[in-house]
Amino acid sequence: MAENVNKELVLFYNVENLFSPGPKPNHKLDPTASGFRNWDERKYKNKLHKIANVFRLVEEKEGILPMIIGLAEINNEENLKDLVELEPFNNNYGIVHYDSLDERGVDTALLYDKRKISVLDSEAISFVFEKHHENSDNLDTTRDVLYCRLNYYNKEIINVFVLHLPSKREKDINKPKRAFILDSIRERIVKTIEKNRESVIVCGDFNENPDEENVMKLLDNDEKNKILKNQFLELFQSKKYSTFHYKDGLLFDQIILSNHFFEPNFGIHFKQAEVFNSEKISSWDKKFKGRPFRTFAGSRYLGGYSDHYPVYVILEQKKDN
Repeated sequence: MAENVNKELVLFYNVENLFSPGPKPNHKLDPTASGFRNWDERKYKNKLHKIANVFRLVEEKEGILPMIIGLAEINNEENLKDLVELEPFNNNYGIVHYDSLDERGVDTALLYDKRKISVLDSEAISFVFEKHHENSDNLDTTRDVLYCRLNYYNKEIINVFVLHLPSKREKDINKPKRAFILDSIRERIVKTIEKNRESVIVCGDFNENPDEENVMKLLDNDEKNKILKNQFLELFQSKKYSTFHYKDGLLFDQIILSNHFFEPNFGIHFKQAEVFNSEKISSWDKKFKGRPFRTFAGSRYLGGYSDHYPVYVILEQKKDN
């Protein structure tokens, strides 16, 4: 019989370029090719311990570690294996990761608490676009969307999509790509919810705020009925941000839930959405007060955690009688 848990967390974290020191055999990319200078074993281990410490702080605040963790900007599976060996994970977490064709060599990944979750299926959903400038023969690659079908305590099926959409840059040239990816994912979500009648979580770095067009469109089925709810819209309107660009606060990191998590008969219910903006993982520089303490500023090494704060949702489970 499952233990009586009355609280669960689902967390997403863009960890900012978690690369192994390289180049080494079987490593996709030398980290220096991604703008890193003098990236070495010491800096890598420091970053791993920093990331692990973020989860210790989350556990300290909430009294529990997340059962599902979506990650972005992972370079390879070795990074994840090194991470889950550390406290507070202590090898209790399983890994789902696929190498993508992303030009920077960063991928999405999922960690899950093996004591609560089993993986029924997973796949990498790849997207390749044609370049319409310079060498038009070249293909433009991006991060895969990671899909996992999970079983929670043999009670509930949860379908999870972990994404890291193309960046906002050059007058937002990538907006149509984000629209295409989200529309493709939305089709799968509609089928999952309406035909399979299973729950869905979409988490990731959307490179758009919750009130922007592409993200808003994701929430509806073909009849324009809401099948997903984004509780991060309210946080954004309350000026809660997960990352910053110059003076602008952004909430690109979001966790979106299907309506199941708001229905009384479903095993775990939405309670709260949070941006984990603890002072302990924030910049020490007074000029950047209230912003994440990042690992790099451009190519200059700062030694921090990430340029994003983690985000999570708190779910509540009814206790068994």
